[in-house]
Amino acid sequence: MKRIFSNLMLAGSLLAAGQAMAGDWVQWQDNSLTYLYGKDYTVNPPNQQTFTFEHADGWKYGDNFLFIDKTFYNGKDDSQNGSNSIYGEVSPRLSFGKIFDSKLEFGPIKDVLLAMTYEWGENDVESYLIGPGFDLAIPGFDYFQLNFYQRNTEGDRPGDDVWQISPVWSYTIPVGSSDIKIDGFMDWVVDNDENSRSTYHANLHFVPQIKYDLGKALHMGEKQLYVGIEYDYWSDKYGIVDTSSFDTNQNTASVLVKVHF
Repeated sequence: MKRIFSNLMLAGSLLAAGQAMAGDWVQWQDNSLTYLYGKDYTVNPPNQQTFTFEHADGWKYGDNFLFIDKTFYNGKDDSQNGSNSIYGEVSPRLSFGKIFDSKLEFGPIKDVLLAMTYEWGENDVESYLIGPGFDLAIPGFDYFQLNFYQRNTEGDRPGDDVWQISPVWSYTIPVGSSDIKIDGFMDWVVDNDENSRSTYHANLHFVPQIKYDLGKALHMGEKQLYVGIEYDYWSDKYGIVDTSSFDTNQNTASVLVKVHF
């Protein structure tokens, strides 16, 4: 499974690299930097500052998304990572509608895709995810994706052949002379309920952002500068079982500033 996934990721990377040599294949792209400051995190030190780089694009045969988080722990070192940590994900998807040049639309479904994700971080954090993805047409939403992954977690706490459901969405609300955007994701690992610290336990991670388009309000250009909050709920964080002696249920919010370029 890991070898098949690695080959698919390599193929996706080579195809994406081809975009640079064939600009007509690139349909759109977006890059952003986000600053977050928040308190009351669990498992890691409670006070955190995070800088995030994100890239998203659509191309001739699919789309890509990646992000890298650099997190600093304010005033207290993490027992595993020290004063800071780095974490990232790469998520290419191949569109069957685009590949076969055919509309795969039925009901609310706009397209059917092969979705993949590679998660990586410090201290043996590595996971491979693959499964079907769907683009949905839901009234009012800028976009709504629904991906189903078979998840394989490497390292000291394996969690092979469990399923993860991951919706991703964006919704824009006009407010006065500007807009409020509500977007985010949810990762729900649904079928591993072993109460063991040696395995990756079922968990739910829900992260919406509520952002005001300050750039548009200041006539600096729309969809370029946002301010707002990010809410972060994570039950059994990192797949670690919550107990009375070790709280792994996270429920917190951070202020954010986000710049697109």
